[in-house]
Amino acid sequence: MARTPASVPAGSRNAFRCRAFPVRSAGLLLHPTSLAGEGPVGSLGSEARAFIDVLAEAGFGWWQVCPLGPTGYGDSPYQALSVFAGNPYLLDLEALRSDGLLTSAETAALGRGRDADTDYGRLWAQLRPALDLAAGRAATALRHDREFAAFRESQDAWLDAWSRFMALRVAHGFRAPADWDRDARPDPAEAERAAVLQHLFARQFASLRAHALKKGVRIFGDEPIYVSADGCDAWSRPGLFDLDANGRPRAVAGVPPDYFCADGQLWGNPLYRWDRHAADGFAWWRARVRHDLGRFDAVRIDHFRGLHDYWSVPAGAADARGGEWLQGPGMEFIRAMGDAPLVAEDLGMLSPGVEELRKEAGLPGMSVLQFGFGGAKAGNPHHPENVTANRVAYTGTHDNDTLLGWLGAASEEETSALREAFGGETPSVARLIHSVLDSPAVAAFLPVQDLLGLGSAARFNSPGRPDGNWKWRMTAEERGRLESSATDWRGLLLRTRRISV
Repeated sequence: MARTPASVPAGSRNAFRCRAFPVRSAGLLLHPTSLAGEGPVGSLGSEARAFIDVLAEAGFGWWQVCPLGPTGYGDSPYQALSVFAGNPYLLDLEALRSDGLLTSAETAALGRGRDADTDYGRLWAQLRPALDLAAGRAATALRHDREFAAFRESQDAWLDAWSRFMALRVAHGFRAPADWDRDARPDPAEAERAAVLQHLFARQFASLRAHALKKGVRIFGDEPIYVSADGCDAWSRPGLFDLDANGRPRAVAGVPPDYFCADGQLWGNPLYRWDRHAADGFAWWRARVRHDLGRFDAVRIDHFRGLHDYWSVPAGAADARGGEWLQGPGMEFIRAMGDAPLVAEDLGMLSPGVEELRKEAGLPGMSVLQFGFGGAKAGNPHHPENVTANRVAYTGTHDNDTLLGWLGAASEEETSALREAFGGETPSVARLIHSVLDSPAVAAFLPVQDLLGLGSAARFNSPGRPDGNWKWRMTAEERGRLESSATDWRGLLLRTRRISV
């Protein structure tokens, strides 16, 4: 049966020394775009602070987010246009009004209205021009501002390239960099606005993080292993990527057929020239991780397998079936990162060496409940009886269906395995949540959709589906339910020894 508090050996809960989670912890997974609120998308403003307050009241010590970079085509935070820049869409409009950068009349049309979920087309058509207007005004006000000058100096390693990239992207009608005129020069005013938006993002996020730390809540970030083919990183540092003379990938990233997609997943990201990264001690990667740890208290390395071996698909392939596994940088990369508080996303089909690399690195892996009941129980790290202290447990990730949706669509094999694990009956969502919180894992995370008991309509992402993802957003009613149930969740966390008083 699934473990209960009495059945877990006393020493097993804290047997793993973890840099990311030095004590047993619990948290909620919610991308900021999904926060409730009156604006056209969730923001870093009052709703984010209110969510942190709920986390603290309920006893959750962590808020996990997806990557916070500026999204491009497809709206995926895992295909951001920069691994360093923040997404201006997340800026709090109320703060911009308070700072005199936008008027109430200029933001009147940006209310949430009847939109149940985030409409990215509307963000592009309405929010983006409003943010450009605010940035233009701020650029004038900040011309001699010491804080802005200090920000530019401290972030110069990436900010100048990002500003020029955005100015050129606008000048070329938002086409991919491979199609740009190589002799084009960026408009200085456009570049300045891009830098200002990053300053505003950094200032708002720093304020939000200070509020979180004051409440005893830490923020868990996410580091996509790859960069966007159309983004600033490959454009500004082409020598670090496997690109042809025109800046187009010669081969792209993905994974072979798996749980989510019978044709595999063709991500389309450019692959790294790992030899060149190793030659300078992984300097770009070290700067990237250091930058993220300036925002977050711990960071998840997405697709950790790619550091051991990675799936290389010829550019132009119709799907990911025809790729090949190539060797990644392994422990040489890990050593270069030092003692950073990292978590390994070790999901999917893994070669034996991936687990060996993770253990040698001393990083916790992930156990996802929804993956625990297909196939043999023995050796499945996701089955409740196999979860160990050196893992981070989840009911599901941003890529999974909600628990309620998954239970409703579970196969006969999964249903049978669930009943066997939970005393002969199909468990409820609440019981599954309890089993994850009560596991020996060093940390446990719950998507907010599962905490609210929502169905498949609240799924955040369906891998392999080209559109319709990343849109789900909490309603005011759902936010109220979270707030009203905070005391109950605190009691459960105490019973599972996830918090102490």
